[in-house]
Amino acid sequence: MNAQNSSPTQRYDVAAARKAISDIAVLTPLLSSPPLTERMDTPVTLKLENLQVTGSFKVRGAANKMLSLSDDERDRGVVTVSSGNHGLAVSYVAGSLGIPATVVVPEWVDTSKLDSIKRYGADAVLHGSSYDEAEEHSLELQRERGLVYVHPFDDPYVVAGQGTIGLELLDQLPSMDCAIVPLSGGGLIGGIACALKTANPAIRVIGVSAENARVMYESLKLGKPTAFPEDSTVASAFSGGIGLDNEHTFGLVREYVDEHVLVTEREITDAMIFAAKEHKLVVEGGGAVGIAAVLAGKVGRVGLSVAVVVSGGNIDMGSFGKTVTVSGD
Repeated sequence: MNAQNSSPTQRYDVAAARKAISDIAVLTPLLSSPPLTERMDTPVTLKLENLQVTGSFKVRGAANKMLSLSDDERDRGVVTVSSGNHGLAVSYVAGSLGIPATVVVPEWVDTSKLDSIKRYGADAVLHGSSYDEAEEHSLELQRERGLVYVHPFDDPYVVAGQGTIGLELLDQLPSMDCAIVPLSGGGLIGGIACALKTANPAIRVIGVSAENARVMYESLKLGKPTAFPEDSTVASAFSGGIGLDNEHTFGLVREYVDEHVLVTEREITDAMIFAAKEHKLVVEGGGAVGIAAVLAGKVGRVGLSVAVVVSGGNIDMGSFGKTVTVSGD
């Protein structure tokens, strides 16, 4: 049974995920943004997942997936592929639960993320010049060693874990009628949209992708999962495809996301600078795309109360300083 043939509450148990991960993931705060409120002429609030325990939302899905494993599966260990944040989350949760973990990352991975993956105890394997090459190697290791695969996004437990952000938003900001959410593989926005639309179908959900990493956007245009050439992007967390055999997130995004926006590299870096200057926040490229869409005027006045999900803040400080300096010229 696929996502299109079942209701979100049947397929993705977000409420159960919230209870399951409560001892691992934290309730992240909201921050009102007067400058964005002025631009949109409606209250805008930031949901700060960059302040999550591993610096991004990814710990939610990783925790929900690994907590679902049997004792035998935990003993065998887990493997995953990541551009950084998911691998960091898997390493952190695995360390907390005593599960052996292997994380395959592409050779260009952010050094701060790689260091954190190693610090939390996972075996970090650098492989390939692209995310897709790293993913292929991770699947080889899974088959060779009999490990459990913790998918970065296309898994019902991962989707439900990310959806806990939606439940928190409903509690923290009852007036919210629009959510602006980063969109890459679709696990984050799929889970959030599932939670929000189940509670209130009238809530508008807007997905924001980087122009240089828009495989979901292109897949939706074609009506099916497709491959799309990788290009370098400051939103490195968005790298990689959605899988031609995508079982969950493509269907969720197609059914529950109301609007799709693309932002440029300059717009993303401008948003990173804005977050630092206006709100004293360190936000990585992938985490800043929602802010970028608002700053660039690519989202109209879409609601009476808007939440923007800031999905992560893991970036090497040297890279962050260089990005801010170059973009500020």
